[in-house]
Amino acid sequence: MRKFAFLGPRGTFSDEAARLFADATDEATASSDFLECATIPEVFEAVRSGAADFGTVPIENSLEGSVTITLDELALGSQVVILDEAVLDIHHCLVAAPGARKADIGTVISHPQALGQCAQWILRTLPGRPVIARNSTAEAVRQAQEHPGYAAIASAFAAELYGAEILERNIEDRPNNQTNFVLIAGEERAAEHRAAQGESGGQGQSERPYKTSIALFMWANKPGALLMILAEFAYAGINLTKIESRPTKEAMGEYMFFLDFEGRADDPDVVIALDSLRLKLREVKVLGTYRAA
Repeated sequence: MRKFAFLGPRGTFSDEAARLFADATDEATASSDFLECATIPEVFEAVRSGAADFGTVPIENSLEGSVTITLDELALGSQVVILDEAVLDIHHCLVAAPGARKADIGTVISHPQALGQCAQWILRTLPGRPVIARNSTAEAVRQAQEHPGYAAIASAFAAELYGAEILERNIEDRPNNQTNFVLIAGEERAAEHRAAQGESGGQGQSERPYKTSIALFMWANKPGALLMILAEFAYAGINLTKIESRPTKEAMGEYMFFLDFEGRADDPDVVIALDSLRLKLREVKVLGTYRAA
């Protein structure tokens, strides 16, 4: 039986994504079990320790940008690789205990990403109410059920699962709100998964092009460092689809770069570009080669 860890409790968008990944895998003869984790680092720890075969974590939202804790865990933790990605449409609801009215709401709680995605709606509709972060949207629903005057921002799925009342639907600030979730695994389990899928990448996936994610660590911050990195990909004719920087957590002013690009890590042009960067940088860490959503 395969076990999928996700940011719980049940009813989160990560829960939905985990079940999509479980349904999509080619290991169709194997049944799946799901492990609820209280935080994103706990999902990574479950995968690293072997408590779960796979993990599902959010990595980027179309409104709020990257989920930085996921990037840091991928880049700075022991080796865990990305196997797949899935983009979910995200629709938020204002959720409270049965019988509650919007006029009774004095406090709004949810995951920080959900709060950010609904910030303008909260400001217009519930001005002056305290906004409190919780570890997940589903946890917020459970707590809103227990505390009169509290309302959670969560999915309709979570509201139905916990028997809560939906006071208003589709409260996200932009209609094109989407979140990209990635499937992660340790290197040994990842190799088994790739072998089980074969070169086709699984039923219905052969049309999806490949992409690769990497993290780059410099020896020192110096003029032209980013230009040098970009030039290697330009010379090789590799199309970058994302680039951003994050602190290395080692010293003030020291940064690492995250890049996504089209193609596989073992494509000849990609190999040349990455090997050239390895001669100039402290570390080039491949976070995963996988089918693009």
